[in-house]
Amino acid sequence: MTAYPSWTPAPRPGIIPLHPLSFGTVLGRSFAALRQNPRVLLGFAMVVQVVGFLVIAAVVGAVTFWSLSRLDNVPQNTEAYRQIQAGSIAIIAVVSFALGLVAAALSIIVQGVVLTEVAHAVVAERLRLRGLWQQVRPVAWRLVGYALLVAIALLAAVAAVTGIVIAVATMAPIIGIVLTILAVLAAIPIVLWLSTKLQLAPAVIILEHGTIRTAIARSWRLTRTRFWPILGVIVLIQVIFGVVAQIVAIPFSLFGGLIGSLIAPTGDPETTSVITLIVAIALPQIISLLISSVAAVVQATATSLLYIDARMRHEGLDLDLLQYVERRDAGATALPDPYTQHIGRTLVRPPAYPVQYAPAPAGYPQQAPYGQAPYGRAPYGQAPYGQSPAPQAAEPRHPDTRDGEPASPPTADPGPGADRAPTATQWTAPGTSSDDAERP
Repeated sequence: MTAYPSWTPAPRPGIIPLHPLSFGTVLGRSFAALRQNPRVLLGFAMVVQVVGFLVIAAVVGAVTFWSLSRLDNVPQNTEAYRQIQAGSIAIIAVVSFALGLVAAALSIIVQGVVLTEVAHAVVAERLRLRGLWQQVRPVAWRLVGYALLVAIALLAAVAAVTGIVIAVATMAPIIGIVLTILAVLAAIPIVLWLSTKLQLAPAVIILEHGTIRTAIARSWRLTRTRFWPILGVIVLIQVIFGVVAQIVAIPFSLFGGLIGSLIAPTGDPETTSVITLIVAIALPQIISLLISSVAAVVQATATSLLYIDARMRHEGLDLDLLQYVERRDAGATALPDPYTQHIGRTLVRPPAYPVQYAPAPAGYPQQAPYGQAPYGRAPYGQAPYGQSPAPQAAEPRHPDTRDGEPASPPTADPGPGADRAPTATQWTAPGTSSDDAERP
């Protein structure tokens, strides 16, 4: 054992260490968390998203086929044909928009389940799907409402900008084209900024049971000093999965016709076209759908870790999580949810060692680090460079002390009748009498 403190790593009961996280830790743990509970993070999330997409695509395809098939019985270049065509396009657009909202609601619910699972994985807890859904269900409609509100606001902004561009283009086509280009270029940073500032709102709704307004305000505050790390993690995850999807889909697109010829060497046009359609279009779409499903899960995992990291830095959530883990491991039951404790508090962390001391103003003594002499001074007991040590004051002498001899300590009077110790003049050598010793 040593009396000096030594560095010890932060405790890591779950998938992350319980201290503020670095950029690499958030990015790496977002992928590694998939191994914590693969049945929920991969099985449930991917199945729900893939099945939902296939069902929605089938419904939109059926509605499209039914709507456009009515045009076969109407002569072209007639008023009835144009009316039926416009009605069919409107029906397809309405159905697609409604099912798109359903898909967004389904995706946000899956994201809520993933967020809850990751929050439990941080403290080394693994829940079944039923337990996770019981925690998400009370705030599921609030989460869906937030997703719909964001979608409606985005559509309203796009509709307003489109209307302005069309109005300008009808009067001055050149100005309309320039305005369209500027609107597209300006939309990119605005969308990235807003999506980053609102990135933590679903986590606030799920883990803190906050309202939509509270979630937006909390996300805006928590991302105040973490904007660039959050933006970097989200954009990097999207770029990684986008590149992977392109790498997987390009070979199918390039060699789709060749594979059709190899499978159907007889050269039947119908068989070859069907096989080419399946290999070149269907399989890449299915693989891209699977990759996008995994990307959605990883992004939801990253959102949860970014939320936890932001609260650790702003509100000391790591202290609450450590206390929760210690009390749980000690056998305590009915513990409060650590994610709902001390919401909104301000935590000031002490500076990290070594401390950098700022120079003192003129006229004040300089402060030195611990264990070192002040600047311009020598350590205690030593003289400054180029000077001799200062003379020390002489200690007071005892009255009975001779030069060069130490003073003998005073002796107490033992009192009458006590045996006295012999002195230097009373000592007698063995074999002599006391008279001989007293004789000069």
